[in-house]
Amino acid sequence: MDDIPGFDLDAFVRSTLAEDLGEGGDITSDAVIPAEARFDGMMDSRDAIVVAGLAIAEAFFRALDPAVRIERLVGDGARVSPGTDLMRLSGTARGLLTAERSALNTVQHLSGIATMTRAYVDRIAGTRAILLDTRKTIPGLRVLEKYATRMGGATNHRMGLWDAAMIKDNHVAVAGSVGEAVRRAKQAGIEQIIVEVDRVDQIEPALAAGATHLLLDNMDPPTLRGAVTLVGGRVPTEASGGVTLDTIRAIAETGVTYISVGRLTQSAPAADIGLDFAMGAA
Repeated sequence: MDDIPGFDLDAFVRSTLAEDLGEGGDITSDAVIPAEARFDGMMDSRDAIVVAGLAIAEAFFRALDPAVRIERLVGDGARVSPGTDLMRLSGTARGLLTAERSALNTVQHLSGIATMTRAYVDRIAGTRAILLDTRKTIPGLRVLEKYATRMGGATNHRMGLWDAAMIKDNHVAVAGSVGEAVRRAKQAGIEQIIVEVDRVDQIEPALAAGATHLLLDNMDPPTLRGAVTLVGGRVPTEASGGVTLDTIRAIAETGVTYISVGRLTQSAPAADIGLDFAMGAA
């Protein structure tokens, strides 16, 4: 998909369906549903959500019924109210029923992430802080989950270990000091060097060594405000650690550039989305 760089839609659909079908296929649909039967269906949201993943759901249905007729009624990123119709489809009953769970699982998961993300974005509206996601993602689903946070209004942090250095406490412990860890990263030719600091006295050594971004870890708002003042705009600052909907506004008002929230991808509940079928013309 063009709007999800690095994502192989065909491979994802094949592997997900293979997991569900196993070696025996959909024995229920094959036994109960005549091969010629057709169904019309409507995917809808039972809650107020931010939608994400409809194109992927469509790909599941098309994989099992290439001739299926599908009409997407909203776009990804849309905020919808309970009872909103998301997608109308008509095709072979066996194909649609077999693809149903894979399609719904994907849209429910991604829309859940987008919905939680939008709640956090709304909570810091009017401040200058930018919401970031993290690498706390389900293995194999990172590009999809980070797509979902974008649909909710967040900005992606690192996509992986390759696109920026992030020096954390364990790196510092092995290297010997914040300054030495940063020095080694610069010596390796790394341009973007994010440094986690959990004490204000680590800030100047990190900056002096060449840090390009400071992650202020588990600091309360008064400490964050002092850290932002000390940095004085020399590099972007990021608040991280234990951020919740109840605390994010106060954190944003300290003047930090970014706030990263792991729970966006780690803990978002699935959205309540269903697919209801009605008998169509044979």
